[in-house]
Amino acid sequence: MDLLAAHGDAIGAFDHPVRTITDDQWDLPTPDDGWSVRDLVRHLTAEQLWVPELLAGRTTGEVGDVFDGDVLGEDPVDRWIDASVVSREAFLEPGVLDRTVHLSYGDVRAAHYCAEMTFDLTVHAWDLRRALGRPDDDLGAELVGWALGHAQARADDLARSHLFADPLPVPDGADDLTRLLALSGRAR
Repeated sequence: MDLLAAHGDAIGAFDHPVRTITDDQWDLPTPDDGWSVRDLVRHLTAEQLWVPELLAGRTTGEVGDVFDGDVLGEDPVDRWIDASVVSREAFLEPGVLDRTVHLSYGDVRAAHYCAEMTFDLTVHAWDLRRALGRPDDDLGAELVGWALGHAQARADDLARSHLFADPLPVPDGADDLTRLLALSGRAR
């Protein structure tokens, strides 16, 4: 699976459960310590809003705090949809993956940034499904395999980032989803 296909699948994996959230589910806890369903959707929505800005060459300092706080407003589902569409469209621009992106920790290729976003979307799609009581085996084997390969190749970077909990041990013969989740400090 190539990067842009994985990104599209990851957006879809998060999008589908977002569209089904009912009014009484926004305050449910997620596997992310201290985060509700609304907090999780807000986090991913804000991340998507950053994409067009960063792919256009702006720095995090130039963008500032415009995406801090409650980016969801009164209609969180529509806000997520709008943000995910502009993010996806920005990554699909011809040649965009070869650009340099100015992230908070330094300059990287846009392909690297897209891979980070894809991994984050995939793991958080599982978080959202778990919070909503949905099956976690419908993320798609190809997407999970891609995300696992990404996480394994960048395990040291992932650990240093402190963005996820410490990796958990996995039993021999564990499936890809179990191994992916364990690398991000989650257990099935």
